[in-house]
This record gives sequence, structure tokens and C-alpha cells, in this order.
Amino acid sequence: METRQIRYFLSACDSLNYSRAAESCGVALTTLTRSIKVLEKEAGGALFFRERNVIRLTDLGRLMQQHLLAAQQSIIAAQQAAERHGRLFDRLTVGVQKMMPTGPLITYLRNLHEVGSELEFVIREMHSAELTKALTANDIDLALMSQPEYGPSFQSQPLLTEAYGVAFPPGHRFEAMEVVPLRELDSEPYVKRLHCEFPDSFANLGIAVPQDALSVRYVAGREDWVQAMVRAGLGVSLMTTHLPILPDLLTRPLVEPAVCRTISLVTVAGRPHSRPVQLAVDVAENTAWTSC
Repeated sequence: METRQIRYFLSACDSLNYSRAAESCGVALTTLTRSIKVLEKEAGGALFFRERNVIRLTDLGRLMQQHLLAAQQSIIAAQQAAERHGRLFDRLTVGVQKMMPTGPLITYLRNLHEVGSELEFVIREMHSAELTKALTANDIDLALMSQPEYGPSFQSQPLLTEAYGVAFPPGHRFEAMEVVPLRELDSEPYVKRLHCEFPDSFANLGIAVPQDALSVRYVAGREDWVQAMVRAGLGVSLMTTHLPILPDLLTRPLVEPAVCRTISLVTVAGRPHSRPVQLAVDVAENTAWTSC
């Protein structure tokens, strides 16, 4: 029994007219009637009978209609599932760490689009801990993130390194400085990000985290809120070189110590790369990342 036989038969069941059924299926009338005769032979009896000019289903026909309708629905469901499965191999889900610099990210995505324009890109912003969990759970294909180390469960490909600076409003005493030593922050009100990765960057340098010495006045989860508070004179904050800043917000390099972070492309170690993931890795290797 072939799927086209099922389709022809069910169309005839709906219309109870061979001519209209053939037209609906886009086949000749002789093709449809011949297919139904073959189906009747396989079923072991007549599926339709004629009463004057009207076609009706036999008891066997009604029984076959019930089962073949279920079969057709299963076939359609299987085809849709196969299509969805195929689309998974044309989709790339990228986890991006909060505070990821926009410029380098867009450059990378543009380069990736040029060689994989048929791909569907899903970008998900998360915190560092959430990214590692999402990678392990296979909720994302790869991550663009910064951590002091990733451990044996992950494979990392360094992309760019960027320095931290101090952000402050116009007229602040830091404006007269070319660089700002970290110790100068001790007397300043500080605006802290809710999921700040700055301590991790210190840990990577083997330096004691100075969080306790900072006079934290505000804690916010959104970057635009942090910068708006700084611009309003509510405190100073730390930010990386490539991070977009609000107008009128000033920055100076942080020194003594100078602190940097490295953004890496991270995948799960030992997990075979799908075609989109391998494409993303190759493009990352060939992208001109700007480090500061």
C-alpha cells in the first residue's frame, strides 16, 4: 500500500465523487479509479458501491477510512518531525555572556552570515554560570564568554582580550587623570553589576579581590542602568574597553594593577561538532579580533 493510494482513497471518501477526487489530487480520473481498484484488491473487498449516480462507502470502506485516516495523520506527523529535525541542523544557538562587547560580536556574526546565510541564528544572553550549564545541557551550541578557566569538560578558543577601565561622569576628579590606579576607588561610591565578573578577572591574575574595599552604593542587573547611575553622579564603575557607553560618560584605563579579560569561544569537549558549530569555529579562527 502506497501513500498516494491512501491519499486518493481518502479524497474519494471526502467527496464521494471520483471526478472531484481526481481533480483534488491533481491526477487523471483513470489513475484514481485504477489506484482504488488496487487498494480494494489488497483490502479483499469493495470499498465503494454505486447507488444510481451516488457513490457510497461499504462497511469495509468505512473501516478502511478510519484506519487509513489515522495512517495519513501519522505520516504527516512523521514528515513534520523530520522537517523539524532537519531544521535543527540549520540552526545555531549561541550563548553570549552579559557585557559581551557589541562591536566584535556583530563583526563575528556578520562574517558568519556571509558563509552561512542559510542558517538560523539564535542569540541568548546569559551569565557565565548559566552558560556553562546551558552548554552541558545542550541548550546552546557554543558560548562566547570569559572565565579564568574552563576545566576538562569544555574546549575554549581565545578570541580577544580587553582591558578594564573606570567609568565616571564629567567633572569627576578622575577626569584630570590619564590612568586610574585601583586604590583610588577606595574612597569612591561604587555602582556594582549584579553578576559582576570583575572578581574572576582578578582571580585570573592571582590578585586578591578588592570587592570588600569598594564602597558599593548601588547594585543593578542591567548595563544601561549601571551606566545611567554613573552618568548621574551616583558612583563610579568598572567596564571593559569595547563595551558601548552612554553619551557624556567618561572612562580612564585601570592600572596598578591593569586587569584584562579574555573572551573565548567555548564548546563541550568531546562532543562532535555539527556543521553549523564547525562553521562557527572556523569563522572565529579567521575573524580579525581586536584586542586592547
